[in-house]
Amino acid sequence: MPATFEERDAVSLHAEDVRCVLGDVVAVDDISLRVDGGRCTALVGESGAGKTTLLRCFNRMVTPEKGRVLVNGRDVSHEPAVALRRRVGYVPQQGGLLPHWTVVRNAALVPGLLGQPESEGAARAALDLLGLPADEYGDRFPHELSGGQRQRVAVARAIAARPGVLLMDEPFGALDAISRSEVQEAYARLRAELHITTLFVTHDLIEADYLADEIVVMRAGRIEQRGTLDGMVAAPATPYVASLLDRALAGAQRRKPT
Repeated sequence: MPATFEERDAVSLHAEDVRCVLGDVVAVDDISLRVDGGRCTALVGESGAGKTTLLRCFNRMVTPEKGRVLVNGRDVSHEPAVALRRRVGYVPQQGGLLPHWTVVRNAALVPGLLGQPESEGAARAALDLLGLPADEYGDRFPHELSGGQRQRVAVARAIAARPGVLLMDEPFGALDAISRSEVQEAYARLRAELHITTLFVTHDLIEADYLADEIVVMRAGRIEQRGTLDGMVAAPATPYVASLLDRALAGAQRRKPT
């Protein structure tokens, strides 16, 4: 059974003039965004900013009314949604584990659907990478794990098939502070080893600074500013960004992966 992940070419993400309307609301308003291969970009903003809607365009959970969405230069609208979702890792906020399946079986879901040989071995390698050794945790069920452990299994499931892209929608937002810190550190180690292109949604600027190469601040479906946290602190582009920074940095302790 494989114990490590093979090296893969990094995959880019690109949204071109994307506009999404949900009901009567313009959720994404003519946004263009590029995430280069191997990079991690965080979408930050308050509820209703359009972060999750933009994220879900990349796996066709949302279809734009206008614009193009590309994964590694391929227009996602030209590919069957099921096939696309099986090659793009996705971690929802609540994890979405199947409660009647063991940890290993949950983590092996996508490799199994893809017909990859040694799907269980791939799942075990992913769990080991996330700090949940399969020999210890593999036969447990989700209800036998802590919230942080369940979320690590969700990440392991998303990467077990070795996708080039990982989409994460508030993956740590429902966890307590200690569990959140543990899962953040596990993800930071994963990125260092896998060189996987990541787009993730968060309300937390400090989390974004810790985990991402670039931060994109969104408001009302538009991009207010993009760059590093230090750059935004030095020169906030709008009063909204300045206000967001003031609230986020008040009493916060910043850190970066080592």
